[in-house]
Amino acid sequence: MLTFTARDGREIAFHLIGPSNGDASAIVVPGGPCRGAEYLEDLAGVADATGRTLAVLHPRGTPSTGGLSRGWWTDADDLVDLADHLGLDEVELVAHSAGTRLALAAWARTPDRVRRLALVTPAAAWFTDAPRDSVEIGRRRNDPLVDRALDSLTGPEPRDQAEFELARELEGPAGYARWTEREQQHAAVGGWSLAALDAYFTGIPDDAVEQIRSAPRRPALVIAGDEDILVGVRTVEAYADAIGAELRWLDDCGHYPWVEQPEAFRAALGDWLRAG
Repeated sequence: MLTFTARDGREIAFHLIGPSNGDASAIVVPGGPCRGAEYLEDLAGVADATGRTLAVLHPRGTPSTGGLSRGWWTDADDLVDLADHLGLDEVELVAHSAGTRLALAAWARTPDRVRRLALVTPAAAWFTDAPRDSVEIGRRRNDPLVDRALDSLTGPEPRDQAEFELARELEGPAGYARWTEREQQHAAVGGWSLAALDAYFTGIPDDAVEQIRSAPRRPALVIAGDEDILVGVRTVEAYADAIGAELRWLDDCGHYPWVEQPEAFRAALGDWLRAG
């Protein structure tokens, strides 16, 4: 584990994946939000396959960095500070799920520092007016475990850490197109807390969406799963269109493509990394 010092003096953790003799040339932002970054694993070996060394941020509020987020809009500064630490004038960002908010905030707030983005199964409903189809995707599975997960996802919000952990356990099957031993093991990786999640959504400007939409366009790729209950399909289509991104669909895939479809994911993200 490595660290860098952010502009406010906070020590923030990160680690490198890929060739040991390479300079980090892109930053990876995990989701959750504030989930322990180990759930990303090695992103299906894409760094080694492409010869690119990737720096994986451990955002504020994750177990390895600690503390709490200042809100994803402000925490975008940490991406710039990590880029400075790595000696990158312009940064390429690979972000997953809720981490895509951090990536979009960095793009909007410091467009001269963000060269391009790869957004993996992005949280999308907050950014568009497209109707969510998550329940529709889940119900057609005709799986009692998925139905139970949907009931939790659409029910009352957890009030404390115990309820949050129970909800995470119940909702696990909704994150994947299948629920085999591999997916069950992955669902348990990477701890996070309700307090960290709540803090991530504080202090966000009312016009955040407008600021992102009006930022100078950057080359962007969205990688999405066609069975992703957590973010849907229609919402992701509208999201990609709104930011002018290329959209790559992965078949028979949910929210964690490096787990569910590693070869297709490695090809999609690998093509993007090689093009840089």
